[in-house]
Amino acid sequence: MTKSKKLEFRPNEYVVYPAHGVGQIISIEEQEVAGFALELFVITFEKDKMTLRVPTNKATEVGMRSLSSPDVIAQAMKTLKGKAKVKRAMWSRRAQEYEQKINSGDLISIAEVVRDLHRTDDQREQSYSERQLYEAALERLTREVAAVSGNDEIAAAKQVDEVLTSRVAA
Repeated sequence: MTKSKKLEFRPNEYVVYPAHGVGQIISIEEQEVAGFALELFVITFEKDKMTLRVPTNKATEVGMRSLSSPDVIAQAMKTLKGKAKVKRAMWSRRAQEYEQKINSGDLISIAEVVRDLHRTDDQREQSYSERQLYEAALERLTREVAAVSGNDEIAAAKQVDEVLTSRVAA
């Protein structure tokens, strides 16, 4: 394992952890676990009031990544404008796929979930589980859009909402 690979992330940097979304590395610390000295990224997720410690040598392996580039954000917004692709599979199977996409940490996949589960006022009601998945995906998307653009989450949510409503109007 090369040193440069391990120190890809730095304190105060925002990162995306697949299962939790956008967090900020607050420090890199050493801890002794089972007799081994481990170097850990300490990541805080402000919104969830949660702190996560990830071994530095496992960070990329678990899918931790830097924030998306503005190009990827633009691509995600373009994905939101697309037509919803809802498969005819059973809900439990679709829900599982949506869950996997959300937890993949891939912004485009998350945007696909938001696009596919978005409902306008004149469409049928969402089930509880549909709404839960939609809100989880929407939150991940808006947090990353906010972190990349440097705006607050409210501005990012407005930006995402405008894209979704413009799609309906088209």
